[in-house]
Amino acid sequence: MDPFSDVFTEMRVRNALYCRMEATAPWGVKFAGSPHAKFGLVTRGSCWLEVAGEPNPIPLRGGDCYVVAANIGIAVRDSLRTRAVDGEELIQTKVGNLLRCGGGGAPTTVVTGLFEFDEWSSKPVFEMLPRVLFVRGDEAQASALGATLNLLAIETATSTLGSPIVISRLAEILFVQTIRTHYASGRAGEQGWLAALGNSPLGTALRAMHHAPAHPWSVEELARVAGMSRSVFALRFKEQIGEAPLEYLTRWRMYKAGCLLREGEHGIAEIASAVGYESSGAFNRAFHRIYSQTPGEFRRLLRK
Repeated sequence: MDPFSDVFTEMRVRNALYCRMEATAPWGVKFAGSPHAKFGLVTRGSCWLEVAGEPNPIPLRGGDCYVVAANIGIAVRDSLRTRAVDGEELIQTKVGNLLRCGGGGAPTTVVTGLFEFDEWSSKPVFEMLPRVLFVRGDEAQASALGATLNLLAIETATSTLGSPIVISRLAEILFVQTIRTHYASGRAGEQGWLAALGNSPLGTALRAMHHAPAHPWSVEELARVAGMSRSVFALRFKEQIGEAPLEYLTRWRMYKAGCLLREGEHGIAEIASAVGYESSGAFNRAFHRIYSQTPGEFRRLLRK
């Protein structure tokens, strides 16, 4: 399995809270950071997206969408000169899933909301991704994404039998497709895990670790896989990913172990072997170092 699929296989969107915002100029809405990722799809008109901590506003038009990581505030408005009102207060005025705001001028429609993720399974996803992802509706790579966006726009336009379930599933697909299309567009940036997948030497080493997490990898062997010297590989990996190669491998092994523990079908010794540990004691110590609890404690907490 490739690293991208490996990471997202365990991710779960519990729910997607959404509303259809029909705004008329002048209008502006701001949302403080929250534990949930925010998403938006512009289905009509145009607007500006401002993300806390990012230097430049992002212009959006019909067909464009964005995903912003958890705990990051945003503002969306028709003009950078328009004052943005508090989104939490504005939401109190919505009727069903429809929210109207603005001064009666040029119209813009945005399907916007939050992804509610399973916190544990989604943790590595947000540790590895950029703070903000956006996709242009007219990009060549966005054809598959466009189909999902159209379905989401249709489902949010009218409330029919089963709409909440359909919207939740579409939101999960939308999230993965947005990341994939953002990556294909070349905007993944020069640093980070997502960009490293496009870096042939580092991407080759990442794929090797994900393909065989139980293999007794050393930095020397990973460097050979990447076709680099040990010192250069270790330095570039740390610069690109943010941690040393074996630190990344250990964290990924413990995440995979946690997924197996959640399934509840395997003994701890079996799980230890599956992620590259010959003894349960060494596995227990590594797991505790990452999650501050033993595998047994982790499993017992899940059963409560």
